[in-house]
Amino acid sequence: MELIQENPDLSAYLAADEVIDHGHPVVRATAERLARDAEDSYVYARLAFEFVRDAIPHSQDAGDPRVTWRASDVLERRTGICYAKAHALAALLRAEDIPTALCYQRFARDEGDGHVLHGLVAVRFRGAWHRQDPRGNKPGVDARFSLDGERLAFRTDAGAGEADYPGLYAAPHPGVLEALRTAADRPQLWKNLPTAL
Repeated sequence: MELIQENPDLSAYLAADEVIDHGHPVVRATAERLARDAEDSYVYARLAFEFVRDAIPHSQDAGDPRVTWRASDVLERRTGICYAKAHALAALLRAEDIPTALCYQRFARDEGDGHVLHGLVAVRFRGAWHRQDPRGNKPGVDARFSLDGERLAFRTDAGAGEADYPGLYAAPHPGVLEALRTAADRPQLWKNLPTAL
C-alpha cells in the first residue's frame, strides 16, 4: 500500500500542537532519557517505540478506566488506548526531529457489531514512510519496530469491511480527538469510538 502525505510539507510532521505537545517538560525529559541510550536516530526511534509499546499499558488491556489524549498526559499517567499511545510516540519521535505521521486502520469490533478505527503512526526513514503500531502486545499480538516490512498489531480483512487507510496525518483526525476529549471514562469512550475516516 502506498502511503500518502496529507500535507506535502514534511515540516508539518515535526510540529508540536495541543495533542502532540513535544515541548512539554514530561515529553522532553522522557525523550532525553531515551536518547542517552541511542547512538543514532534509528536506535532512538526503536527505543521510543518499545517504551510506548511496553511501559504504557493499553487501557483496555489493563482495565484502566482513565482516558488520555494529550501526549504528555499519556506519558505522565502511563495509560492510553491506541490513539493516545500513537500521540505519545509521535511526540517522542518529533522531539528528536524524526518526521512522524498519525495513520489509521478500520477493524470489525471484537463484539461483532460494526467497526472501529485503530490508530498507529508512520515514521520517515530512508526516504520512505514506515508504519509502526505501539498499542501494546498481548497474546496474539506481536507488534515490533521495523523498517523492513510491517510488524503491526493487526492485519486487515477486506472481506470483513476492514481497511488500511493510506493517509498520513500531521494532526489527529477530528473525530478521534472529539471522542477522546468528550469521554468521561473508557467505557463511555468505547461506545463512541469513530467507525471510519
